Amino acid sequence: MNHDDLEFFRSLLTKMLEEAQQKGDSTLEDMTDSNEVFADPADRATAESDRAFTLRIRDRERRLIRKIQAALQRIDDGTYGVCEDCGEGIGIQRLKARPVTRLCINCKARQEEDEHLRGE
Repeated sequence: MNHDDLEFFRSLLTKMLEEAQQKGDSTLEDMTDSNEVFADPADRATAESDRAFTLRIRDRERRLIRKIQAALQRIDDGTYGVCEDCGEGIGIQRLKARPVTRLCINCKARQEEDEHLRGE
């Protein structure tokens, strides 16, 4: 992978990181603003369900932020775009589709097949 490719992915990942952090901040603000008291148990249950859903979204955002930070670190280390299983290069098109990926398409397909066979 050449220098221009790496700078393209650094810029893309940095933009993704900023967006994910902004979404996470707004999610936290939304959750702290909701100190309502509900007289109806159904309304309370709906509010709790919404809160649980929001927490799941926040958890996904937090995991994405960690993956983006790890990908940026791999750029700094010189290992970005190299499959962690086989050591081969990850295709540019795959990286454009999934910039945080650590596996080439063949190793990822093999991993998913193994998970399917184990019932995960």
